[in-house]
Amino acid sequence: MTDALPPSPSPTRSALPPDDLQRALLHNEVHARPTARIRLPALVVYVAVLNEGISREQELAHLRLLPGQQDLPPEVLHDHFVRLRLGNCTLKWERHSEYTRYSIVQSLPEGAGLEAENPPLDALAIDPDWLAAIPGRTITAIKLAMVIGDIANAPEAARRGQRWLGGRSVVASIMGTYGHSIAVTSFRLREDGFEHMLVIAPERTTETRAGRISQRLLELETYRMMALRGLPAAKALSPMLAEAESRLAEITARLENKAATDQELLDTLVALAARVERATAENQYRFAATQAYDAIVSQRIQELREKPISGTQTISEFMQRRLSPAIQTVAATAQRLSGLSQRIERTSALLRTRVDIATESQNQQLLAQLTRGQDLQLRMQMTVEGLSIAAISYYVMSLIYYGAKAVKVAGVPISPELVAGAMIPAVLWGVWRTNRRIHEKLHAEQGH
Repeated sequence: MTDALPPSPSPTRSALPPDDLQRALLHNEVHARPTARIRLPALVVYVAVLNEGISREQELAHLRLLPGQQDLPPEVLHDHFVRLRLGNCTLKWERHSEYTRYSIVQSLPEGAGLEAENPPLDALAIDPDWLAAIPGRTITAIKLAMVIGDIANAPEAARRGQRWLGGRSVVASIMGTYGHSIAVTSFRLREDGFEHMLVIAPERTTETRAGRISQRLLELETYRMMALRGLPAAKALSPMLAEAESRLAEITARLENKAATDQELLDTLVALAARVERATAENQYRFAATQAYDAIVSQRIQELREKPISGTQTISEFMQRRLSPAIQTVAATAQRLSGLSQRIERTSALLRTRVDIATESQNQQLLAQLTRGQDLQLRMQMTVEGLSIAAISYYVMSLIYYGAKAVKVAGVPISPELVAGAMIPAVLWGVWRTNRRIHEKLHAEQGH
């Protein structure tokens, strides 16, 4: 048998506008992962695996290997949640964006309370080979025992829980505003790869409350591990950041002292910027996810509403001392990477400013050279124009002189030399005036 979200009821109302296409999906999101109902005493075997590269089809094929689930339909996995009843136990499958978790709830046998000398944590209702073959890479594995016990004397209950978990140092606290249970754990990996947790609750504990207690504790540890996935990346990035910061300081000094050409500085700066941007692209998601998971851890700790037990640390104290430094390291590395990128951008702006100033200076020099060339060309043009006036006047005077000679030959008593000499001023003025009028007309056309 399977438990999944019930189908949305058929719309029978007529007093509302049409539904948004995602209304039912978004509305049912709050019911997507219902809390398990656990009857005490019980053992919860919990495994969370990273599902990168693992498809739903692979997970479905593995679920079909369970007894009686050979015909499990694919559509039951579409809502990211399914609960399977497997005889004397229940298995819950949940798929998240980065991991998939499997929770197996089975009853503990009689005599498995705090007085038991050998807690039956190895008696699994699911084939261990099936657990070992779950597709993915294990990120969290927990055996959470939930037993009935007296919690009125919390220190004594915590000591019994410590013996029940093997006698090593533990973290314990009273959970709930009015103290509805006691949680005991060591946050240590055992030889079988599991962490062991213990919840002691009174006999009156309801099945829904036991389910919420287990969900908070299991999610707390899962999100703690997911938050810590950014720490190795932050540590691996630290040497590169130190080298890049040193290189940027060197580039800035060379830029200040003009110890290299602009092209050399630009090539070096572009290579450094590309390296930093690549590191940002590779790690930005992981660092952001770390902050998001850490926020969920803090929220889950608040939901526990812990009260301390004399002689032991609470879960929140343990988390604050062990988890906070790692999260701060990741946050500092992310900020360091972002700051380095911004400093590279500012250095690039300085280099661009220097290149722009040098380019502007070169342009001014080029314009000055062009201006001097135009002045020289203008003077040469004026000289040529002066010579052209003289040449034109000479040709006009020649025409007048030959004309006067022709008139003299015709019998008119004139002297060609005197006529030509007398016309020189008029010819010069006429040629000069004609040239001026041509210039004025050209300037007028340019002005339009």
